[in-house]
Amino acid sequence: MSNPTTYQRRSKDQLAARVAQDIYEGATVNLGIGMPTLVANHIPASREVLLHSENGILGMGPAPAAGAEDYDLINAGKQPVTLLAGGAYFHHADSFAMMRGGHLDICVLGAFQVSATGDLANWHTGEADAIPAVGGAMDLAVGAKQTWVMMDLLTKQGLSKVVQDCSYPLTAIACVKRIYADLATLECTPQGLKLIDKVDGLTHAELERLLGLPIGL
Repeated sequence: MSNPTTYQRRSKDQLAARVAQDIYEGATVNLGIGMPTLVANHIPASREVLLHSENGILGMGPAPAAGAEDYDLINAGKQPVTLLAGGAYFHHADSFAMMRGGHLDICVLGAFQVSATGDLANWHTGEADAIPAVGGAMDLAVGAKQTWVMMDLLTKQGLSKVVQDCSYPLTAIACVKRIYADLATLECTPQGLKLIDKVDGLTHAELERLLGLPIGL
């Protein structure tokens, strides 16, 4: 079994770059609030990708340089963004029509929990004092052709966020195709988890121990 000090977690930017690596030419992609917004900063300039924001933007670019922010141009998380040549603004209802109509190739969302078979829980922890935050997550999770999750693999308490069955209220069932995490990239299948890649120094056995789940190769 490996010693945890022998491997290094991916930073948020490294994780965003890993997600961007798999976004293919010509894809239309929604980036969810939180960590997923960083992916916009790592799309290669040579690759044509249409980034969508649920508040009504298509053709979103990376974050602006310091001092160049325009707070009339923001993403769904109220962060200033840029607009690429040919980009467009439109009504919130039209944005949700895109999401619900199957027009997005990929959405990248955060999560509280993901099951081994791809169930997603990302809007409420179920705790009495928690503030539910549905947003467009349910529409995205079932409307996009592929749903990817970007998150830390473990909670601050060291518990796996990838579980056999979600204990939090579900956002959607069997929607997550891939989990991009700080320690590994995993595929969710009807038969369970499959390993795509992991950080150097982390053994397969240690990763299974951290998750408490079998991971196919």
